[in-house]
Amino acid sequence: MNATDRTPADLLRSALAEDAARPLLTFYDDATGERVELSVATFANWVAKTANLVQDELSAEPGDRVALLLPAHWQTAVWMLACASTGVVAAPQGDPAAADVVVAGPDALAEARACTGPRIAMSLRPLGARFPEPPEGFADYAVEVPGQGDHFTPYVPPAPGDVALAVSGEELTAAQVVERARADAAALGLTPGSRVLSGLGYADWDGLSRGLLAPLAAGGSVVLCRNLDRLDAASLASRKDSERVTHTAQ
Repeated sequence: MNATDRTPADLLRSALAEDAARPLLTFYDDATGERVELSVATFANWVAKTANLVQDELSAEPGDRVALLLPAHWQTAVWMLACASTGVVAAPQGDPAAADVVVAGPDALAEARACTGPRIAMSLRPLGARFPEPPEGFADYAVEVPGQGDHFTPYVPPAPGDVALAVSGEELTAAQVVERARADAAALGLTPGSRVLSGLGYADWDGLSRGLLAPLAAGGSVVLCRNLDRLDAASLASRKDSERVTHTAQ
């Protein structure tokens, strides 16, 4: 990746410039059998649409806090980079009562109602399907995001020194996120082309780093697995082989 990258959004831009067609994130849900593969270009398009939703529809401003009450999922990864692109603070499993915006999966809707600002509901259904009936008091992400623009330009570009992530009791600037991700990539031995299989959640730094940020910083990719404990050893070994996994985080 580019040594001058100072924010997570910079990392994604560099990945897009280097090889937009390569896989970036492959998602499995072993409870439903879902598999989704996103190239850098497709992932970046989802990020752009979501960032436009955050900036223009939700009127979130740099420094606002977005509580992400979501599991490790390809759409959660999209939200992480969309927050980084707009300058809002991503707070995985953050307190919705202290957030300006909340984004919640189907299991966290009751908790999310503590947010007095905009509320977005994610069905997390295969293929990004919408809810059969929109949850009361929430906008359905799958309804709102398709019509957003495919390109994103922030009104105020995020700065490296701005707080970008609140996780595990820490607040990290955009530059610190990139620095830590690079350090983790080096410690794990990740290089361009590395492919990391992660069964970790996104509620703490280790899960976010190994399941998204460190591979992105290294020019690698992620095989993100939800409900990985449902696989037996033989099935897991087969997946690692078929997905050309080079590193594992479980």
